[in-house]
Amino acid sequence: MTKTKKNGFSKALFLSIVALAWPTMLQELLQTAVQYIDTAMVGTLGTAATAAVGATTTINWLVNSTISAIGIGFLAFISQAFGAGNRNLAKKASSQAVLLTIISGLVFTALCLGLSSFVPKWMQVESGIRDMAAMYFFVLYSPMLFRAAIIIFGTVLRSVGDTKTPMIVGLIVNIINVILNFLLIYPTRIVEIFGLRLTVFGADWGVLGAGAASAIAFVIGGVIITVVFWCHPEVSPKGQSFKFNKDILKPCFKVALPNALQRFGTCMGYVAFAAMVNSLGEVSTAAHTIANTVESAFYIPGYGMQAAAATLAGNALGAKDGDKIRALCKMLIIIEVVLMIISGGLLFIFAPNMMTIFSKDSSVILLGTIVLRMVALSEPFYGVSIIVEGMMQGMGKTLMPFVANILGMWGIRIVGTFICTQIFGLGLVSAWGCMILHNLLLFVTFAVYLISGRYNPLGKNQSKLHKN
Repeated sequence: MTKTKKNGFSKALFLSIVALAWPTMLQELLQTAVQYIDTAMVGTLGTAATAAVGATTTINWLVNSTISAIGIGFLAFISQAFGAGNRNLAKKASSQAVLLTIISGLVFTALCLGLSSFVPKWMQVESGIRDMAAMYFFVLYSPMLFRAAIIIFGTVLRSVGDTKTPMIVGLIVNIINVILNFLLIYPTRIVEIFGLRLTVFGADWGVLGAGAASAIAFVIGGVIITVVFWCHPEVSPKGQSFKFNKDILKPCFKVALPNALQRFGTCMGYVAFAAMVNSLGEVSTAAHTIANTVESAFYIPGYGMQAAAATLAGNALGAKDGDKIRALCKMLIIIEVVLMIISGGLLFIFAPNMMTIFSKDSSVILLGTIVLRMVALSEPFYGVSIIVEGMMQGMGKTLMPFVANILGMWGIRIVGTFICTQIFGLGLVSAWGCMILHNLLLFVTFAVYLISGRYNPLGKNQSKLHKN
């Protein structure tokens, strides 16, 4: 383990953080870039197409985040085993991750395909675009087994410090997605390149083409990451038993269950939130969808650092190094706040420019710009809660984040948005105001937990020299 300075700057620790964070940030950046391209390509089909695709986005969060919670359970277990030097236990846990990937992938395939025709109605999508939204949702979620592999196996690889492999797989998925979007969304047309007029094939599938492009890309990405995972020197499940192991699954589920409930509860909140936004009309739905897409790029530093925080905190806990946990927390928060101030400032300045990338509708651009500038001011505060929560995930402390996120989501964001939009008839700005209040509550809650020292399972005075 890296020796940590109790006071002052540790260059080795800083470099460890950067080495783990940058591939995740780049992966998030690439994924967001593709999301931008997807939204822009679909946006050329009209506001109705944008609304049809965006209306089911929160369901995407719900499904992905529930599967991600399973990965968090394995991340906490494997990162701590790896930090303690128990490589064999880490590989045994990997075989259990394979079982959970297969089960979750098949279960969510059945659920998503079976409920695809009902989702647009539940999301209060306007009747004229419900069939389009249902068709897109069905195609997008057909390869759930492969999507589960990308999420869970990628998280397991990160737990032992391999953040580059998930990044490379993400890059491949995104490149394939963009190429297939270009071929499947539009009709056959003439394209001029360097003065040459070329005929480019196009399937002219529209929104269906966007869904098919993503689905095919997920299948290829799932196959690639499964092969890499199987051959990985640190966590390959090759030669391990694939029977259910209670001694491994129990602590994993102890971490995963609160995290899954948190993600499920908050994502159901996103569903309720989006449904109320959708009820405000097509312009609000389009502005909300595009603003969410734009905003996601500016959270990349935050979530890249969170991945590093979870892995390094889990490794430090496995090594019983309390000094390193405290040094990690201090350094991560300083880096995070600086990055989020920069990203928030950029978002505030360039909000109208970003909106015009995805829409030519002046009312959509104006509304999206207002809400983006509102949320830009809250980013540094939200960054603190992201880091503390990430460290707690890596150390297996997921109960408190569950409580804080559920209370904030349903007690402030949903109730507040319902009162503002459904009772007082206010618009999208009021809904995003409630979202920002939710984020500020999380900041206060996690800041109190941080200052009190309760985030650290080893306590305030325990270091690597004082093992239990």
